[in-house]
Amino acid sequence: MKHTACNLLFIIALLATISTLSQTDSLPVKAVDSEAIQQKNFEKKLADLEKQRLIDSLKKADLQQQISSLKSDDASKRTALQQQINSLSAQEDVLLERKKEEIANLRKSTKGYPVIGFFKDTLFLVHTKLGSFSASERSDAISRRIKKLPDYPDFSSDSLKVVEAETTFDVTYGEDIVMSVSQNDALWEDSTQFELAKTYKEKIGAAVTKYKAETSVWTILLEIGLALLVLVVIWFLLKYIAKLFRWSAKKIEAQENKRIKGIRLKDYTLFDAKRQVSALLFVNKALKWFVMLLAIYIALPILFGIFPWTRNFADTLFGYVLDPLKSILLSIWNYLPNLITIIVIVLVFRYVLKGIRFLKEEIAKGNLKINGFYPDWANPTYQIVRVLVIAFMIVAIWNYIPGSDSPVFQGISVFLGFLFTFGSAGSLSNIIAGLVLTYMRLFKIGDRVKIGEVFGDVIEKSSLVTRVRTIKNEIISIPNSTVMSSHTINYSSDAPEKGLIIHSTVTIGYDVPWKEMHEALIEAATRTELVLPDPAPFVLQTSLEDFYVAYQINAYIREANKQATIYSNLHQNIQDVCNERGIEILSPHYRAARDGNMSTIPSDYLPKDYEAPSFRVKKDQK
Repeated sequence: MKHTACNLLFIIALLATISTLSQTDSLPVKAVDSEAIQQKNFEKKLADLEKQRLIDSLKKADLQQQISSLKSDDASKRTALQQQINSLSAQEDVLLERKKEEIANLRKSTKGYPVIGFFKDTLFLVHTKLGSFSASERSDAISRRIKKLPDYPDFSSDSLKVVEAETTFDVTYGEDIVMSVSQNDALWEDSTQFELAKTYKEKIGAAVTKYKAETSVWTILLEIGLALLVLVVIWFLLKYIAKLFRWSAKKIEAQENKRIKGIRLKDYTLFDAKRQVSALLFVNKALKWFVMLLAIYIALPILFGIFPWTRNFADTLFGYVLDPLKSILLSIWNYLPNLITIIVIVLVFRYVLKGIRFLKEEIAKGNLKINGFYPDWANPTYQIVRVLVIAFMIVAIWNYIPGSDSPVFQGISVFLGFLFTFGSAGSLSNIIAGLVLTYMRLFKIGDRVKIGEVFGDVIEKSSLVTRVRTIKNEIISIPNSTVMSSHTINYSSDAPEKGLIIHSTVTIGYDVPWKEMHEALIEAATRTELVLPDPAPFVLQTSLEDFYVAYQINAYIREANKQATIYSNLHQNIQDVCNERGIEILSPHYRAARDGNMSTIPSDYLPKDYEAPSFRVKKDQK
């Protein structure tokens, strides 16, 4: 009973100590993220499990002491106490497994705190707290203690020992404790306390031994000599690099108008010899500086790597180049599956477009005929389908483009779409009008048309404008939206099959018989080149005015693009026939009276003895 009371007092004192050590700082925390809260919860669970393990171990010790105090003939009580010990052992195994699970969960969100060596290198990481020391405080304390070890003149790595304490294994030097390894440390590193403490002891001993070796006078003198040698090598290297590029610059200048004769693209001189030499000299100079800077960049890490205090600078300088390269190569490697997918999608759509283009060409040539689909629709329809197929391809590969799900990428896409929509509103209206004009088939290239007040031949139909060459050889560009809003006359559409009727009006006085005038106009039309004999020309009397009759000659032609010439020839022939028949073409207010007036018919058509009639005077008999 006396032993039991002592043990209970010891348990109470131990629990009080653990409870005190496991208390956390009660200072207010301004900002704690979710990971820190989760880590604290895990640490609290580990503390509770450790507390329970200590209680069970004390109970086992007490039961073991009770068994040893029993008499040899008290077998039943010994068996009962042994069962309790076995139960506590099983419970301790369960607690150990739970602790492993908690540590495995804690490992996902807990970062380690490095124990820093003498040259700012990391010896190992500390992940768990011990008593009132957090992981960060432990790592700082261990680092400070390690850095004091070289101060002992008789230090050797064999002087470090691993000593077992009540709940930890300590790495010691003499009477000083360098660090302690708890069960949580061992579970974290998936090792035993003794093995982990032994590993840490070897790392600490090696670090101290290396530091003492590299900071000896002889080593420092040797490093200074190596540094001077590296500087001399760098100086000679830069000197001969500069000399090499000066030699290459002279060689370039010497080849002017010899091997270096300039660059020509057909009839255009892109670079003459002098400009080409200047460009090559600039490239030579840029390459010289690049090589020199690269040599310095490679030499500096070598120089810094000589001294242990500056080796981190060497790692940093190499990291500026190697880390981006590793990141780029790793990104490319990780992106390869998506890149292969994009290539496959692009190849599939490429062959789809090839098939569609083949159909377009067959339709345009007339080899493939589709009812209601005209050959001149083939190309614009192909362009529309091509845009739709490409758009569908972009949608298919969009999710495989790197950064497509980035808010910045999406914002830029929306911004570009906004600019395209509002910046090309007028252009879009012209494009849509161009498509409508294509499928309306108002005209085609080469047709003689009249669009609004513009008269001429269509020479170009694009998505935005229609270009017309007038009979005066003027080229007028008309926006497609204007074409859509204007009336359009196509003179050429039916001319090859049905013929185009040209017409001209002549006003003749009532003194000329209409039959004679019909014959004269029809004869003038038949004389005109490019006028069709069948259907035959015909005359319409369009009005009977106060002083004249309006006769309209109509004739069929097929060459609509030659209307100006045909009209000119027709008018000439009308004049000739009328003159031959003695028909005067008078202005509307010119009276046809022949009282002393000379005939308007040219003298070549009049008889040689022609005289102007005399004035007729009538006397009043009153």
